[in-house]
Amino acid sequence: MSIYLQLHPVSPQVRFIRQAVAVLKAGGVIVYPTDSCYALGCHIGDKAALERIREIRQTDKEHHFTLVCRDLADVGKYAVVDNSQYRLLRAHTPGPYTFLLKASRETPRRLKHERRGTIGLRVPDHPVTALLLTELGEPVMSSTLLLPGEDLPRTDAKEIYERLGRGVDMVLDGGNCGLVPTSVIDLSGDRAVVVRAGRGDVSPFADAATV
Repeated sequence: MSIYLQLHPVSPQVRFIRQAVAVLKAGGVIVYPTDSCYALGCHIGDKAALERIREIRQTDKEHHFTLVCRDLADVGKYAVVDNSQYRLLRAHTPGPYTFLLKASRETPRRLKHERRGTIGLRVPDHPVTALLLTELGEPVMSSTLLLPGEDLPRTDAKEIYERLGRGVDMVLDGGNCGLVPTSVIDLSGDRAVVVRAGRGDVSPFADAATV
């Protein structure tokens, strides 16, 4: 069975976070809370762990994975960001948004959308996620924990732990994260495009030019 850890949602225990970091570095898959639903996460360089997430989610190669980042410095490493895009990102991070951007040359091919060459990035506003990323020192490759055949994400970490069993290596319980996923904003073209209206307010992007 996987490891289940209950964290304080505001002041998470550092020792538990460091256990999660060790699991990620060892090639494991974890479940962790964000400011918008629970997520599956793995080390950015681990192809086998990424495939495990695909298997759990039963996604194809068109699925957009997300790099969950500490800050905009991480975003700038993996995406091509111009001045106008940066201003939009700065105004809305951290927060419940996923931004689709053109991937940089430094981004491994398997992390990019196969057809469009884009990558999803986000900077969540959640104490557990923030401490996890700080201790890890790099982004986490992630996907919303939405199980096959289910229309809504699960919010009870204990139920997630019991449901997934050996499918993941660790579940970090940070309390109820809600049912509403992130808003997805495509910034890869000439204008911002709202791909999905979720938890974050999308009105600032309705007519926002990115060039």
